[in-house]
Amino acid sequence: MPLSCLTNSQRDTLLSEHGAWHLRADGKAIVRHFAFADFNTAFGFMTRVALQADKLDHHPEWSNVYNRVEITLTTHDVDGLSERDVALAQFIDVAAAAAGAG
Repeated sequence: MPLSCLTNSQRDTLLSEHGAWHLRADGKAIVRHFAFADFNTAFGFMTRVALQADKLDHHPEWSNVYNRVEITLTTHDVDGLSERDVALAQFIDVAAAAAGAG
């Protein structure tokens, strides 16, 4: 099945089910900020996400400063959001909760 952009309805469902994610101003990406207890916890979380992202062949845009991580998900191949973003956001939500993200 070819990769395609989420419909507005699918995007709205994604945002309602994953309320901590916010739509970027251009509507082509979702963004979430995380805070962890310390750098080691933040880095461990990023490592888990990196391994899953590689399995999904979908890699986030992100930054890390000490215990804070910001992640942006978008699918450049469709110039917007796709099912790949949904799958990775779901994994990230579970990994963040397990790591005690605030």
